[in-house]
Formats: sequence, C-alpha cells, structure tokens
Amino acid sequence: MAARRSRIPATKYPVERFTLDNGLRVVLTPDRSAPVIGVAVVYDVGIRSEPEGRTGFAHLFEHLMFQGSENLEKLAHFRHVQGAGGTFNGSTHLDYTDYFETLPSNALERALFLEADRMRGPRLTEENLRNQVDVVKEEIRVNVLNRPYGGFPWLTLPPVLFDTFPNAHDGYGSFVDLESATVADAADFFRRYYASGNAVLAVGGDIDVAEATTLIERHFGDVPARPAPQRPDFTEPDLTEERRTSYTDQLAPLPAVAGAWRVPDPITDFAAYLPYVVLAEVLTDGDASRLVERLVQRDRAVTSLGGYVGFMGDPFDVRDPTALLLQAHLPPGGDVDKVLRTIDEELDRLATDGVAEGELARTQARMATHLLRDTDAVLGRALQMAVLEQQRGDPGLLNDLPRLVGEVTDEQVRAAAATLRPERRASIEVIPGGNR
Repeated sequence: MAARRSRIPATKYPVERFTLDNGLRVVLTPDRSAPVIGVAVVYDVGIRSEPEGRTGFAHLFEHLMFQGSENLEKLAHFRHVQGAGGTFNGSTHLDYTDYFETLPSNALERALFLEADRMRGPRLTEENLRNQVDVVKEEIRVNVLNRPYGGFPWLTLPPVLFDTFPNAHDGYGSFVDLESATVADAADFFRRYYASGNAVLAVGGDIDVAEATTLIERHFGDVPARPAPQRPDFTEPDLTEERRTSYTDQLAPLPAVAGAWRVPDPITDFAAYLPYVVLAEVLTDGDASRLVERLVQRDRAVTSLGGYVGFMGDPFDVRDPTALLLQAHLPPGGDVDKVLRTIDEELDRLATDGVAEGELARTQARMATHLLRDTDAVLGRALQMAVLEQQRGDPGLLNDLPRLVGEVTDEQVRAAAATLRPERRASIEVIPGGNR
C-alpha cells in the first residue's frame, strides 16, 4: 500500500546570512508587514557545557548578562528596551543560551548596541555575582523545592537515563555549587564561551537588509575576535536494560511516572529522528490520541498524560543525546506498573498494526499548525532561525519543518514505535507525600 502523506502548507520566509570578520554569524529575515523587529543572540553554550562542581552555572551566567555591560550600568538594558516600548528576556537550554528583544522597528540600532555591548563584556563584580546567586537560589525554591512535582521529569529523569556528568546533572544547580562560584569562574566562562565566534545574531521583522547590515557591522564589527571553543563529544551508549527508580515528593498529592527512550541523533540523523517527533504526538496529543484515549478516557488509569521529544519540550533545538519522554499523573492509589505495561501494549499494537485511518494526518496537521503559529511572530522566527544556524548552519530549515513533518509515513512511525522497548527505557516514579 502506498504511504499516505499529509499536504502541509509551506512558508517562504526570506533568509540572508553572512559572517563578520570576528566570526559572528548573522541571519536576517525581513518582514515589512508590521513595524516590529525581533533581535536574538544565541551563544553555543548551555547546561551540558557546565564543568563539574559548577552545576547551574550556565543559568547563573545568563542572569549576570543582565547586570550591566561594558558601557552600561546595572538596569540600563532594562531601561533602554522598555523605554522604547519593547520587551526582552533570556533563557538557558541544554545546548545554548539565548538573549532577545522585541521592539518597534525604529529601535533596531538601540537593540544592536545593547547586545553588542554585553558581547564585549558584562559587568562581572562580586556584588553582581552574590546578588544573582541569591536570585537563582530563590528561583530554584519557587520552581523546584517548594512546588509539587518540581523538576519532574526534566531534572529527575536524566540521571536515570544517562551516566555522564554533562547529560545527567542538575541544570538548575546545587546551592553548594552556586554559592562557591567566583568572579574568576564567571570571567573564565565568559572568555571561553561568549566569544563572537561562538554566537549567532538573528534579526527579523521590519528591516531593510542593507541598512541592517551596516548597523550590525557598525556595532558588532569591533567586538574582539575570539574563536569558538571545541565542543566536547556528549554522546554516550544507549541503554541495554531497563532502569527504574523512585523518590518521594513531600509536596505531591498524587503519584506520577515518567519514562524515556533514547532517539536518533537530531542533527546527523534528522531523517530517522523526525518519526519519533511525530510518534510522540500520535501517542499523546489530543483527546483522540492513542494513550490519552486508552489511559485517561477508557482505563482511567491516569488523570493527565503528555509526550514530547527533548527534555525541555522543543524537538528542534536540541542536540544528541536526547530522548522521547512520556509522563503521567495518576489518581489516588494509581498503579504505576499497570500504566507502564499499558504503554508497552499500545506501542506494540502501533508497531504491529500501524496508525488508524486519518490518525497520522490529523496529528501532522496539528503539529504543522503549532510550528506555523510559533514562528508567525518575528521574534519567534528570529530565535528559531538563530538556533538552526547555530546547530545546523541552516536557518532556512524553518521553512521546511512543517512540510518535513507532513512527509513522515505510517511505516516510519511504526518502525519508531517498535524501538521503544522496555529494556531501552529509563523511568522514574514520584511517590506522593503530600497527603501525609
């Protein structure tokens, strides 16, 4: 039988690329439909890059990049962006750290000056460091320590699935490691990873390409040239037998479980990787999805269920090694073993029988809708293109992703499901302590 494929609309966002003499890669994607710009700078450093004894340092350094720069005092970045009617933020991921602004298009030069200024050097002082260590510790208290299911599963599952420090450690960091960080550590981290040759600048929206190029050369051209560091090999062997562990969450009112399976390399084996991205959605996206229909609606074995590729939930901004994750919350007295057995049954059924009529096309249409929506705004487009340039040297892949998702076949999804065997799974159970 011929493979059935969804017909997905394509985008045609323009892409202009060039590299400055100092190694900074630049991506421009003009869109004159509204007087708004998005500016993003992505550095090729993330949680996996942290040295042992300095857990949480990539995230801590992201905070330090907002504490003043070579020519600007503390809080000046905030004032200049908000004073122009813009918004800004930054975030730390497994494989990169980003900084970004959305502004009226007449503030383009302002945004470029701000990003170039801190690329030359943030204000790394003892006062700023100690202040931001306290801020990060409070963030950990709010998001992890004092929240039910805090860190589940993105912090709690990697140590079960992986063996090496870069892949397994706590990306938020321990208080001991954070408190022992020094200004010298921060300066070394900046020199090593925040080089112009280790960064990508992307600008999207209401820009004239020639004018934007001139402004970028004016503000970034004299940033001192430093080459990108050699990226370590973070790969490690796949599991050959099931790993399973549990812990008690004193704040959690109900049990929960999460499982993960390694998937093909998203960069070097993208064609084999894509079916797993689609498979995760086939299993869990929407009331008609396989596992939601079985576990939530029919068996009532779980109260909620989610599935995705990549520990932070975005399959197109992660490098190897990564995984397909399934997570579920159970009702009082729920049976975790039964949930895992049911997942295995449904994976076997999918691998044997394939998808039902219309099941794959419905899932692909929903995925394409999400991809198109997420890049409709100029900042979303600039950010995604910056990451695609950083990781693949191909920002134009953004235009192809919806189509490529739609070209995944029934047979590819079946083959992917057949690899998700119990002996390749790592799982973690949350034992509720909140009712005690």
